[in-house]
Amino acid sequence: MKRLHRLTAILVKLQSKKVVQASELANKFDVSLRTIYRDMQALTDAGVPIGAEAGTGYYLVDGYSLPPVMFTEKEANALLTASKIIETNNDQSLINEYHEAIEKVIAVLKTSQKKKLEILDQRIFTYNRNAKHPSNSLSIIQQAITDLRVLEIQYTKVTNEFSKRLVEPLGVYFTNNTWIMIAYCRLRKDYREFRTDRIHKILETQELFQTQQFTLEDYYNRRAHLYRTNISS
Repeated sequence: MKRLHRLTAILVKLQSKKVVQASELANKFDVSLRTIYRDMQALTDAGVPIGAEAGTGYYLVDGYSLPPVMFTEKEANALLTASKIIETNNDQSLINEYHEAIEKVIAVLKTSQKKKLEILDQRIFTYNRNAKHPSNSLSIIQQAITDLRVLEIQYTKVTNEFSKRLVEPLGVYFTNNTWIMIAYCRLRKDYREFRTDRIHKILETQELFQTQQFTLEDYYNRRAHLYRTNISS
């Protein structure tokens, strides 16, 4: 993570909690304590009013805030509830990205709203069935869909055969606690579906593909037509 991005993320973290320990920040951003101390000094030098308590941690002086983004309490509650639901899915990248988004939401809430959200956080429960083979690629796939970027994947088929593919990602859907990527497979020269929990390695290439006239509705209609044709033949 570049330093500017880390400094911004530290600022958001400081706004989302009353007190933040240096060790917590060091673990979160995978840097040394010395780096965190330098980052805190840089924020202080930039005019951010940061207080510190020995043995406790860092905090923002009351009255300082990022440019406001207004959320109602019900909107904040809905986002928190959605985060609990997302935690039950089997893709860790989605969970991580959503948690980062929730921290930014909490950072701009009033102190009274944060306290209410803490109460709600402790009183919402969703059953999380541990996935046997969790995935961690959805975030990359989503970005590649919007960037029209070719992905290289290492994939294990139902028969346990291992294969390497270049694919053009076109869409994703969630079913039976599993994310499925719909993509044009250059090896098979046709649309294919890939379970993200069977993708062992995923690489963003530098190659972009041409925009395809693709919608999920057309795709499913085409698949349903092929299914009916095979049944009747």
